[in-house]
Amino acid sequence: MGKIVAFLAGLLFGVGLLLSGLANPAKVLGFLDLAGRWDPSLALVMAAAIGVALPFFAWARRHDRALLGGAMQLPTRRDLDGQLIGGSLLFGVGWGIAGICPGPALVTVAAGYWQGALFCLAMLAGVGLHAGYEWQRDATRRPA
Repeated sequence: MGKIVAFLAGLLFGVGLLLSGLANPAKVLGFLDLAGRWDPSLALVMAAAIGVALPFFAWARRHDRALLGGAMQLPTRRDLDGQLIGGSLLFGVGWGIAGICPGPALVTVAAGYWQGALFCLAMLAGVGLHAGYEWQRDATRRPA
């Protein structure tokens, strides 16, 4: 049952990305172009998404269990570290250059666009490089 719900949630998310224009790099770049021909329509999409999500987050904070009985998994850390800030900056710069981020990239792959597949390959390469870096860093910290 959980896999069906996860699939349906992912499908709903993908359809939402398509309908809102967030899977269209030109639309995203128009939204991010504050100094040029700014397209504010995605701000309305984001505001609506926050408005829809807020009651669900409020509900989740008041409960220990998810609707399907699993443990509620909410973030507990409140601190900001260099990895979070650096990753956020890298994400924002990449989104600003390409006009696409991981969720919409998967939607474009499912829609058959080769550009989305290329983005996903580059993203996976970045994930692999980061994992290798973390592994190497941890290996040098372990006592011999």
